[in-house]
Amino acid sequence: MTGREGTGDGGEITLLLEALPYIKEFHGQTLVIKYGGAAMQEESLKEAFADDIVLLKYVGMNPVIVHGGGPEISDHMEKLGMEVKFHDGLRVSDSETVEVAKMVLLGKLNSDLVGRLNRAGQPAVGLSGEDGDLFTVSPVPNAEEVGFVGEIDRVDVDVLNHISADYIPVIASVASDGEGNSYNVNADEAAGKVAAALGAFKTIFLTDVPGWLEDPEDQSSLISEASADQVEASLEGLSGGMRPKLEACVAAVRGGSRHAHIIDGRRPHSLLLELFTDAGIGTRIGP
Repeated sequence: MTGREGTGDGGEITLLLEALPYIKEFHGQTLVIKYGGAAMQEESLKEAFADDIVLLKYVGMNPVIVHGGGPEISDHMEKLGMEVKFHDGLRVSDSETVEVAKMVLLGKLNSDLVGRLNRAGQPAVGLSGEDGDLFTVSPVPNAEEVGFVGEIDRVDVDVLNHISADYIPVIASVASDGEGNSYNVNADEAAGKVAAALGAFKTIFLTDVPGWLEDPEDQSSLISEASADQVEASLEGLSGGMRPKLEACVAAVRGGSRHAHIIDGRRPHSLLLELFTDAGIGTRIGP
């Protein structure tokens, strides 16, 4: 695993000149961005994220956003007196839990982000995995323990291709099966599967750590660059929130993404710093 040289800092003109070749290279390309963590909760970061996405659209890229909303779902469940339980990193979800998740994801978070993008200057369209049969899902293998949690079997990108020509798609990670049962879907998995199905040029995961850390307790142990093979070899025995992100990165790269990135969404404009500077700020995973 090798690092990328530089700091990602510099004067405004230097940054603009540094960004130009990347803007040319990415023009017309599809980027899938998994939106989550502090970037989805803090007001200033929400606004910065919306501005960044609109800028990407203005300079000729096609951003597609996938989001979850775990902390907000837990908050609403607690307010309703519902028990919040997790098993092997997955939310234990009965039918009532899934209904709360849909209410929060679609009625609050998805709607809020669509509104911010619209106000920032680019029209956006909110979707879930149920719209246009975007996601076909089946129960996860340990469904007896976790309930209505689904894994994505297929992504039908026709609806995304139609929408992304003129709008920014914003996808909430819920879906249903052929019998009409609704399921929670891990947003990292959804982003990786969407990126693979679209053959996205880049796939970016915003989270609350600097990137993939060699030592999770040491914020300075950032692995700035790795291959999908190296990531896959490291997954055995890995647990916690980073595992689904790394698995999704591998799925995206194996599906055709040139690179997948894990970046710190707590840093304002982290998306632009990772995409448009030579150094980058997070972990970049390639073939």
